[in-house]
Amino acid sequence: MSNFENKTMTDSTALTTTQPSGSVFSGIQAFEDAQRIAKALASSTLIPPQFQGQQGFANCLVALEIAGRMGISPFLAMQHLHVIHGRPSWSSSFIIAMVNGCGRFSPLRFELSGSGDSLACYAVAKDLASGQELNGPTITMAMAKKEGWATKQGSKWLTMPELMIRYRAAAFWGRLYASDMLLGMQSQEEVVDVEPVTVTETSVADLNAAIAQPAPVAAPVEADQDELF
Repeated sequence: MSNFENKTMTDSTALTTTQPSGSVFSGIQAFEDAQRIAKALASSTLIPPQFQGQQGFANCLVALEIAGRMGISPFLAMQHLHVIHGRPSWSSSFIIAMVNGCGRFSPLRFELSGSGDSLACYAVAKDLASGQELNGPTITMAMAKKEGWATKQGSKWLTMPELMIRYRAAAFWGRLYASDMLLGMQSQEEVVDVEPVTVTETSVADLNAAIAQPAPVAAPVEADQDELF
């Protein structure tokens, strides 16, 4: 076999192994099979609205890919995936469940201290293979206020801070020590908290009117004769 043939076979093999074998996008047949599964899932009313019907068909395909990479049921993935501003995110309760059920760590526990504005929390679990205790970043109410999480209208930080601070501590811990399981995605609560401000048509009109309005001309000030010398 010539060097050219060897190189061609090597290149072809590289191209066909870039996707995991269980991936929706690993080949034409896998993609066609996934479309049939996605069509059946999209017709169900037991899955969240963002996956239902023709509009949710493509989301079902993405959910199948994510479920395959994580080795979980597509139904489970869909129940805990939230699409916010086009970005998929996990519910914090799912992150905690994944960490606690994976068998790599001891169950997450939360260390709380203080109260009110001084409330602080961090998540901790033990790596079962090494025995090392893994502490996550400390989340504080002061941080929540500076980042704007606890100051948004309707924020759950205002009504249930002890739950929200645990959720945020779990999300930070998960991305540090179990990012492979979570595919690096943020929690639903994080995405909602950093939701960008929407510029409305009214605010744009007000801005244009302010720009168009001529600036007031200041009246000339007569200098005191004594100040000129």
